[in-house]
Amino acid sequence: MNLFRPRLADGARLEIDGLLIRLSVSRRARRISLRVDPARREAIAISPTESRLPEALAFARERRAWITERLAAIPLATNLATRDEITIFGEQCALTPNGRRARLARTSADVPAALVGCGEGEVDPLLVARAVKREALAVFKTRAGVHCRVLGVAIPSIAVADARTRWGSCSPPRPGRPASIRLSWRLALAPFDVADYVVAHECAHLVEANHGPRFWAQVRRLVGDPAPHRAWLRANGASLQASIS
Repeated sequence: MNLFRPRLADGARLEIDGLLIRLSVSRRARRISLRVDPARREAIAISPTESRLPEALAFARERRAWITERLAAIPLATNLATRDEITIFGEQCALTPNGRRARLARTSADVPAALVGCGEGEVDPLLVARAVKREALAVFKTRAGVHCRVLGVAIPSIAVADARTRWGSCSPPRPGRPASIRLSWRLALAPFDVADYVVAHECAHLVEANHGPRFWAQVRRLVGDPAPHRAWLRANGASLQASIS
């Protein structure tokens, strides 16, 4: 018996030549696969069953070069203290560390917006995130109302989340439980049309709880062709996740 052999179990983290590999069992998986988690900067070896985790680990060893390349491509977290502006729903906002009551301020249509009160002399990322979350929730609620009226459904409860693996989720109404939608607040750092697409996507799930042709017809009804927005998220999603700690 080898007492030093690491236990291969769902959630276990192992190091292979300096690379951190997390093992994951997914009952929905049909085969062994790999993916990279940009938020945690680690690779995930996925297996359909726990008995095949050794096979998943071996696959990760074989793909060390691919993992290294993907991890190197992940953007580093932005140091907000060295920046003087941030983009919120496509609008450039000056970062003004003049207190600790962070809020988005707009004086007039001709004057650029500013995120004021985001620190004492130096930008505080936590205060910035707090203000962005408030703005995100307000915009998401407004856009969900617009989309739900088009769909002819009741407006669900809307909440912001810090999920790192999905941009949104929808729980359709059930007996005794109203519908709800959760959206990543980091979408506020994307262009408005991209964020609005995700809101529309989740609203469309209120009438079609799948990704079939009828679902995508509803999405197109709300925002037109979703392809450009999906492409933008694929290309820039990792940067959004690294925008604010």
